[in-house]
Amino acid sequence: MLVALLFFGSLAISVGLGKLPPLIPSFFIAMSLFTYLLYYRDKSAARSDSWRTQESTLHLCALLGGWPGALLAQKRLRHKTRKQPFQFIYWVTVLASTAATIWMYTDAGSDFLHALLGSYSRFPFDE
Repeated sequence: MLVALLFFGSLAISVGLGKLPPLIPSFFIAMSLFTYLLYYRDKSAARSDSWRTQESTLHLCALLGGWPGALLAQKRLRHKTRKQPFQFIYWVTVLASTAATIWMYTDAGSDFLHALLGSYSRFPFDE
């Protein structure tokens, strides 16, 4: 959990320093909540022997920024923690998502954010 807290703390500091637009941490929070709910639903489905969420969907949501929510769900719900192949892929998605976030600090990443977000990406140093 410390990893997720440090990650969100670094995002908050980055927004405060004008290195990232506020939409980035908001996106990670939204994806984390969504991913947590997917894990919760999947755990409930596993208990009731009903339709399950595909593991590839859980991994995609983690990759797209929901990995902190997935981590919290794994710990709190004790879900998907013993499946080693799942855990390996999960941690690869964490590394890939974190690498993409670090890339946003580069000139190319900043240019991409500006192009993607338009006026929403106005950083304090742009003005």
